[in-house]
This record gives sequence, C-alpha cells and structure tokens, in this order.
Amino acid sequence: MFKTGLVSISFRSLSAEEIIRNVSKVNLEFVEWGSDIHAPFDNNESVLSIKRLSEEYGVKTSSYGTYFRIGKDKPEDITQYFKAAKTLGTNVLRIWIGSRGSADYTSEEKKQLYNSCITAAQLAEKEGIVLCCECHPKTLTDTVDSTMELMQGVGCDNFRMYWQPNQFMSVEDNLLFAKKTAPFTVNIHVFNWKEKEKYPLSEGIQTWKKYLEYFDGSQKLLLEFMPDDRIESLSSETEALQKILM
Repeated sequence: MFKTGLVSISFRSLSAEEIIRNVSKVNLEFVEWGSDIHAPFDNNESVLSIKRLSEEYGVKTSSYGTYFRIGKDKPEDITQYFKAAKTLGTNVLRIWIGSRGSADYTSEEKKQLYNSCITAAQLAEKEGIVLCCECHPKTLTDTVDSTMELMQGVGCDNFRMYWQPNQFMSVEDNLLFAKKTAPFTVNIHVFNWKEKEKYPLSEGIQTWKKYLEYFDGSQKLLLEFMPDDRIESLSSETEALQKILM
C-alpha cells in the first residue's frame, strides 16, 4: 500500500531534470520538492519547469518541502507557498516548528507556538492545504511527548506530521515514537543513520520493517539522502526500500 519516492534535497547539486530522470529510471513514483534550491516559491519559472518535466516523465509530487519555520516566520507568510505547491501538484506542505529542542521551551513559549500553528493551519485550510511538521532534532518535535502535546495543542485536522527515525535515539525509542505519531503521519523520510554516520539502507531492512508495522500504508515513503551522497546509489537504495515492503 505504501507509495515510494525521493526527497529532492538529497541531490541539491543536481538539476530538477536530472532528479526526475533518475527517479523515473528506478521506478519511484514521487518527489518531494524542496523550496530552497529546486522549487523556490517565488520562482514561478522553476516551478513550472518541474511541473512540465514531471508530466513528461510520469513522476508525481508527493509534497512541497518548505523551510517555513513556526516561531521564526510570521504565520500569515505561509500563504506565499500555496501557489507553488498547487502548481507542483500537491496540497502537502512540510514545515518546521521551533528553532531549538523542546526542553528549551517554557510552557508559555509552547502556547505561543501552538497559537501560531493554529493561525497557519486555518489559513491553509481555506486553500485545502495540509501542513506537516518535520520530525527533527533541535525542534519542538524532537521527542514523542512534545510531538503529541503539539498535535493536541493545535487540534486542527489539516495539521499533521512527518515521521523519521531520530539517529540519536535507540531503535526502541524510535519504535515508540512511530507508534504514537502514526495516526498523525502523512509522509515518512527513509534513511539509515546512526548519529552522524550514514549507512546503506540495505543494512537497516529489518529495523525499518518494524517501524512500518505501526503505519497503515497510506503514508508515502521518501528516500532522503544517499549513504554516499551519489546519484548512482539511488538504484540500490530503491532496491532496499522495495525489500522493506516485501
């Protein structure tokens, strides 16, 4: 049931056409386009080019990976990304929550973040947009408890999560994280890291099988970064992803 794809920021040095061509070659279905290099919201020419190339190669857009950060950017500025997302063919925007770990926020600061999230989510809802929080160290979603508090504190149906294993946590802790956040998760970033070291996904197949037991298959599995940062490794990483799904 899971659909598969690639996060474009895995290859920031490559053109959008090179990424699309290689994604098509290994039979991945989707690309999450990053707003930093390949698809800036204010560069309509680049966005339209990606749309045209995606249609040509039969590749779809899973999501728009923005670097909009609640707590830093004004909530109303989220609307700047909507047109680009729709042009790319997606209603899913990835955003970031906070700029430091959850333990460094006071209760009052968290409430302020929740209110900003609600404002952004309400603006997105009017346009049929779903906002998904990056699950990442040194943000408000760095622990399962802070993530669940965020989901409950915001309480909007179009305010959801991404999930990915935290490379600084144990497998057991990541399994708990996956279990708790699965009902809120739209997309999953797939990689095999241990702290600062990157390893081939083929070495993490059994662990990933355990992670995915908690998800219902509606999520898209998006390869993020190669163990050696080479486009030539996309084929073997895709093969490993398919083995996870067997």
